[in-house]
Amino acid sequence: MLVLFVFAFLGGLITIFAPCIWPILPLVLSSSTGGHRKPLGITFGIMLSFGILTLFISYLVKIIPFDTNLLRLFAVLVIGLFGFSLIIPKFGRYLEAYLSRLVGKFGNLNVSKETGFLSGLVTGLALGVVWTPCAGPILATIATLSATLRVNLATVLVTFFYLAGAGIPLFIFASLGNRVFGKTKLLSKYTGRVQQVFGVVMILTALLILTGYDRVLETKLLDYFPSYSNSLTAIESNPAVTQQLNSLKSSNLLNLPSLSDSSLFNADYPAPGFVGITGWLNTDKPLSLSALRGKVVLVDFWTYTCINCIRTLSHVTSWYDKYKDKGFVVIGVHTPEFAFEHSTPNIENAIKMFDIRYPVAQDNDYATWNNYNNEYWPAEYLIDANGNVRRTHFGEGEYDRTEMAIRELLKEAGQKVTVKLDNLPDQTPQGNLSPETYLNAQRMEYYYPSGNTGVVNTNFTLSENPPVNSFSLGGSWNISPQNAITGPGATLTYDFYANKVFLVLNPGTQGTAKIKVFLDDKVVNDANAGSDVKNGTVTVDSDRLYNLIDLKGQTGSHIVKLEFETPGTQVYAFTFG
Repeated sequence: MLVLFVFAFLGGLITIFAPCIWPILPLVLSSSTGGHRKPLGITFGIMLSFGILTLFISYLVKIIPFDTNLLRLFAVLVIGLFGFSLIIPKFGRYLEAYLSRLVGKFGNLNVSKETGFLSGLVTGLALGVVWTPCAGPILATIATLSATLRVNLATVLVTFFYLAGAGIPLFIFASLGNRVFGKTKLLSKYTGRVQQVFGVVMILTALLILTGYDRVLETKLLDYFPSYSNSLTAIESNPAVTQQLNSLKSSNLLNLPSLSDSSLFNADYPAPGFVGITGWLNTDKPLSLSALRGKVVLVDFWTYTCINCIRTLSHVTSWYDKYKDKGFVVIGVHTPEFAFEHSTPNIENAIKMFDIRYPVAQDNDYATWNNYNNEYWPAEYLIDANGNVRRTHFGEGEYDRTEMAIRELLKEAGQKVTVKLDNLPDQTPQGNLSPETYLNAQRMEYYYPSGNTGVVNTNFTLSENPPVNSFSLGGSWNISPQNAITGPGATLTYDFYANKVFLVLNPGTQGTAKIKVFLDDKVVNDANAGSDVKNGTVTVDSDRLYNLIDLKGQTGSHIVKLEFETPGTQVYAFTFG
């Protein structure tokens, strides 16, 4: 772990040079004017709040469900108040005195208000809430482990070293600002005016955070400096770090054997149980593998916007209907990929849409996913009557082999199976298609500036007739960690290679959104429109996967263009068939 600690520290140390931290540097500078210990308070506050939220926000939300946007509102309030305190010195003295009394009551501490540490600490706590560093492999791994509730001591230590590295240049920057504006003779006589200017900067920043434009600003900076940002995180991508990150991710998971698909049965180990299930659907009571002992069980990990899962469902539901009277049970474990997929009503609608009649477990916290050491949607775990996993399959395809394995395990359990194998078509795409492409700040790989358009290159190349496989965003967009949100005049163009084009969409706060669809610069028609397109327009009225293009089996290179008529539409991910 020593190598990982060293590179976490170095990754944090060079964060000060990354574009994503630049928007908060004026705020750090503005906040540093005051007492001689204010820079220390700011730095400590940023590191403390960012560290706690990065590691434990998923745990906090699980214990006390709340909208995490409230934290941003807290940041807006704090930054705005301290901005006013700089503009109106009398208000600033009152605020500092109030904080001192508050800390004295709760901590019985005697902290001099002249040092500025308290106001710096509170400002830093607010800044840590809104700061989103450019995530390299180390920070991305920490975020993933936190989101899936797998934080352990090693994760905490890696985060500590990263924050220690980031805190040093931040403290130096704040201290230099404090010294320049506090002790330079040329500026000292204008200290009051300088502080008022900085107060205006803080209030304007609070307004940017309130409107979400701070994220847009960070995205634009990444647009203008793509290779520079990537070079800063490249230090974390060496093989030694990658190996230790993989060890960190797997350190608290089951140590399962390496599996092979050389036969119908490629595994033989005790099946992990269903843990941390947040709700059960299509059943009157919670289920457990111990209660299902004696039956053959298929555990199917899925999520309702995943096109690969959707193509698998017809086979899974067919197996259940055919063999349920022979002691065969299917448990669909719905583990969400996007935030809206946590919603029980959304899952219930999907169950009706896909005519799912077997029990479905909501694995909103990834507890069962982690218990199975699972990494894929869809994933199938076939369990025999003795409670052992006997076959696994990840992704689409091999439906005939999975069904044969089901029949063999039923025979082992003493059942007589006479029905014929399914003859449902295997819709698994053949050949190389455009890759699944996410439209969010965390998973877009590279940005290229082109006027007001951010172009994202997926770095994907086909072996034959390679298409560009890139998309561009035009007009106004807000790129968030989860999705891309349309603004006025938003357009999206994708140069793809496929037969079908799908896109995960959410109508946003409007409730309904309209999108005009073009193929090769012409409005789509009956010959090429997807099933969700009517008269060249998609009506987005729920959170789900929408079929935009259907070339009726004629796979090829084309350009799809979307014109978003409703600002606030939330766009998540492309998939292709």
